[in-house]
Amino acid sequence: MKKFIILLLVVLLSGSFNQLLAIDELKDVDQTEKSKEPKEKKKKKEKDPDGIRRGWTFGILPSVSYDADLGFQYGALSNIYYFGDGSTYPEYLHSFYVEASYTTKRYGVFRFSYDSKYLIPNHRLTIDASYLPDAMCDFFGYNGYQTVYNDVWRNSKKYTAEDGYRSRAFYKFKRDIFRFSADIQGTIHNNWKWNAGIGVLWYNIGSVNIDMINKGKKPEKQLPHIDGLYEKFVLWNIIDENEKNGGWHPYIHAGLTYDSRNKQQNPSKGIHADVFLTYYAAFGKQAKFNDLKLNANFRHYVPVYKDYITFAYRLGLQINTAGNSPFYLNSYLNALYMQRVMYEGLGGGNSLRGVLRNRILANGVAFANVEFRFKICKFKIKKENFYIGLNPLFDIGMVLQPYELDENKVRVSIEENDPEFDMSELDQYLKFGKDARIYRPHMSAGIGLKIAMNENFILSVDWAVPFNKQDNASMANLYVKIGYMF
Repeated sequence: MKKFIILLLVVLLSGSFNQLLAIDELKDVDQTEKSKEPKEKKKKKEKDPDGIRRGWTFGILPSVSYDADLGFQYGALSNIYYFGDGSTYPEYLHSFYVEASYTTKRYGVFRFSYDSKYLIPNHRLTIDASYLPDAMCDFFGYNGYQTVYNDVWRNSKKYTAEDGYRSRAFYKFKRDIFRFSADIQGTIHNNWKWNAGIGVLWYNIGSVNIDMINKGKKPEKQLPHIDGLYEKFVLWNIIDENEKNGGWHPYIHAGLTYDSRNKQQNPSKGIHADVFLTYYAAFGKQAKFNDLKLNANFRHYVPVYKDYITFAYRLGLQINTAGNSPFYLNSYLNALYMQRVMYEGLGGGNSLRGVLRNRILANGVAFANVEFRFKICKFKIKKENFYIGLNPLFDIGMVLQPYELDENKVRVSIEENDPEFDMSELDQYLKFGKDARIYRPHMSAGIGLKIAMNENFILSVDWAVPFNKQDNASMANLYVKIGYMF
């Protein structure tokens, strides 16, 4: 079985996924293994409860949508699990996740990930390879509330030029990411684990390609060529010349984990906590951006009623302990092993639901997520086990280590590099002193719907609203993802 898994892993990484995962071949492999087992064991397995899954299970979903800026999205995602003889169920032996989606306006997710505690005995191996192009990535400035969010400037659905509307791309910039990571976890004693990993992040960033976004649109619907917030921050030297276009950042990390959860997906009891350091390297003109970050996370799952009701919460922080970090890496929440496509922070579906994506950008941040998780219905379709869940939620985050923005230096830089700017409008971009409210928390609340198959493949729909209009004037956000957020 191990040779088969290793072969599958290699072929998936080389792009031959469809050829290897032909259903008939998988059935042949499974039947070959079964034919080697004693007849008595076969009979015993046939009498096992239907609730135990064995062999391979597939969860496949189309990825189709449309967005006025991103265009038509097409693609698919699949989570493939192997349970072996079922003795470890609901924990899988091997998990493969593949997603490929793209849009006519160049936004996409191309990802492969593998996760197993059994390929290497007594160790958990996680591999992730992703390419994430984003033609219209959110950028809301530094230090949360210190950078003012003006919904009028970007909301074309509610406002016109007479109202002060500027462009839907005002709070956007282009960001393409390539990521590769390989992480391993071993056991120290009982629930205590050690972790180590290597990886590389490549960022290619710049201004939004307005001509591409406007292609095929009527003149009255085209976006104007104006400076957005990203361009202003570059022009005013708030964003450094050597970080404005991104770069390569290989990294290593190591840490400790305590894990007493009864299962990986939606545990009903236990603690999962980790603390680790990540060192990012940089070269050439970006050599000054070598830095060391500290992350700590505490997740607690408290049973309320069997496995039907669980109180779950997560506490986390990320701070810069040494060196300097480019702004785009500060919007990335480090993780000991990859479970999601992207770890944005703070704001958005992976950290603070209902809050604008990347709303809180600083050198150090802290956050918390609180949920009550209810399984309201369990049922079967053929041999597959399903449940439907609801989870009221509350999220909160704040700045711990702000960027140091000196008002006098900013004004001097504007006078030198942006002489046409009306200085009386500066307070519509940035606040200083007590008005900055840098350490004021950002909060949101909402509810989630979960549809789970075999405890592992979980379709998640979360809806949340922020407490402050500075975090999202539309006051609502809907997130459709795979798995629980934590």
